[in-house]
Amino acid sequence: MRGARVSRFFILSSAALVTGFGPSVAQAQVTSREGIALQNQIQQLSQQLQQVQANAGAAAPSGSAPAPAVSAGNGDLVSQLLQRVSTLENENREMRGELDQLSNQVQTQNATLSKQIGDMQFAAQNGGGGGGGNPAAAAPSAVDAGSQMPASPAAPADKPATALELLKTGQAALKSRDYATAQSDATQALKLAKTANGKLESQFLLAQSLAGQKQYRDSAVAYYDAYNRSPKSPRAQEALLGVSASMLAMGDKNSACQALQKLEAEFPSPAPRVKTALTSFKGRASCH
Repeated sequence: MRGARVSRFFILSSAALVTGFGPSVAQAQVTSREGIALQNQIQQLSQQLQQVQANAGAAAPSGSAPAPAVSAGNGDLVSQLLQRVSTLENENREMRGELDQLSNQVQTQNATLSKQIGDMQFAAQNGGGGGGGNPAAAAPSAVDAGSQMPASPAAPADKPATALELLKTGQAALKSRDYATAQSDATQALKLAKTANGKLESQFLLAQSLAGQKQYRDSAVAYYDAYNRSPKSPRAQEALLGVSASMLAMGDKNSACQALQKLEAEFPSPAPRVKTALTSFKGRASCH
């Protein structure tokens, strides 16, 4: 009977290691603390299995069937290891379920926000741009949160010819609340910019100028375009904050919260000023 139990143990354990805990765990590249601990437990279990197999082979006389001389202690170990296999299977299954659930939540939030931005882009391209909803004090907040470039003196009489000059005069116009001029300079700078950073700053200035004119639907689209130009840059934090501010000004608290959730997910440690504005916006939008 003990020999049969050992054989059954090796069959079940081998199947568990091959199908549930061996290459599949490594291929999943689990890097969490719980996943690493689980892998270590599996490795220890494998070593214990090898030891039981070695003891069973050593106990069998030469030329006779192996494993009948397995001790009662080994029999108890077999039962313990079988139970451990079952426990590890359940832990692995639960952990993967939680990871899948979190991944699905993030994907759903990103898809919803992207669709809303796409709808607004379509509306803007077909003459449906402009503000709407509740034009609260969100536009000045978005402008203040995003403005980092130092303002330059007033624009000269002759129109600047380079993207950098246009950015400087546009920032000066933005500071003096001449949003129409800022929008014009940003649009021209966006066409003339040769570098990725120049295009990013021009796009961000355009979003700020639109928000200043209370064209919140267009400013939300422009802010999201700025985010897409450089999703990992510090400016991307402010762009997502601008999306939220524009949505909030339109009275769309749900979309504002989704933009803030995306900001928190992609930038766990935002800049201090962004963090302060984020907390304020979450309160105004009643985000949960």
